[in-house]
Amino acid sequence: MSLSHRPLPSLGDTDLRLLRVFHKVVECGGFTAAEIELNISRAAISQHMADLERRLGLKLCQRGRAGFRLTDEGRAVHEASGRLLSATESFRAEINVLHSRLRGELNIGITDNLVTSPRMRVTQALRALKRRGPEVRINIRMIPPNEIERGVLDGQLHVGVTPVRRPLPGLDTLALYDEESALYCAAGHPLFGRDDQFLDDATVADADAVAPATLTAAETAPLRVTATATDREGVAFLILTDCYIGFLPTHYARQWVERGQMRALAPGRFAQSVEYRAVTARNGRPNLVQETFMDLLRQGK
Repeated sequence: MSLSHRPLPSLGDTDLRLLRVFHKVVECGGFTAAEIELNISRAAISQHMADLERRLGLKLCQRGRAGFRLTDEGRAVHEASGRLLSATESFRAEINVLHSRLRGELNIGITDNLVTSPRMRVTQALRALKRRGPEVRINIRMIPPNEIERGVLDGQLHVGVTPVRRPLPGLDTLALYDEESALYCAAGHPLFGRDDQFLDDATVADADAVAPATLTAAETAPLRVTATATDREGVAFLILTDCYIGFLPTHYARQWVERGQMRALAPGRFAQSVEYRAVTARNGRPNLVQETFMDLLRQGK
């Protein structure tokens, strides 16, 4: 029996909740049995049913001494609402799958020769990302810090890992770790056998030095830079010629130090510490793969 001929308005959360109560009542065969399943009182169930009938403008069931019985409209609503509730559950499941099964790409720019760092949180986060999303395609570009920041800002890179030098507008940053560097020379260099107590700024400044091309003169003091390289591997190449001194990360230089091919010059005085950070575009397009990777980086602290 129809209670009203007005059109049904758009359904909301309240309507779905009422329909679920209705389905449980039909499934249980009445209010009494549904009371235990729903964990609410018969009075509350009765009120929910009355609200649903008022909302739909239809009489859904007969209840009383004769027991619980669906009307013809009630049976039709039960069938239609069953399809609706099933569709909402399918939608929820599909959205959960999107969260649990990551797909897409992660384009990440990294400063060269970080892989030997003992605190390489990026490697750990990439491992966790691949396990969480086997279908994710990871693309790594080893490029200088200034190119990393430009790549993140123009959208070519989702994430960059770069040393902190000067803040750039438009980038969000996550501190990762500090990288320790020392001043090195190779075994054939005149300073290799010099006692550290005789190594002062003037002595160091007399030697030819190699430095990253991106650094300013103030950032390379007290070195006398007569050669540059675009990356740390280039710096290492020139140090190993026995003609230059230069700063290298201690974790990267360790392989040559252990073989007796390099040594740190007065490491108590000539040392640097550079903070590394992960950078993302502040106003970049939402990307679930990128967000997951950044969350994994934060968890690695």
